[in-house]
Amino acid sequence: GIEYIDSYVFNKAEYVRFNSTVGRYVGYTEYGVKNAEAWNSDAGILGQEQAELERFCKHNADLHYSAILDKT
Repeated sequence: GIEYIDSYVFNKAEYVRFNSTVGRYVGYTEYGVKNAEAWNSDAGILGQEQAELERFCKHNADLHYSAILDKT
């Protein structure tokens, strides 16, 4: 399957990440944990992130997949 990851980085350090397979945010710093808790409690934000899997990943995967198959 396809996995969508939305990472937030500051000063070369990832502090929070959304993973479509997990379906929620995970914080990696104190600030990231606070953001993850707030964002995970908002169904609208989680729904927007899950929608990106369909809008961005699956749409582009179809385009790239057919381009590869056309060359084989």
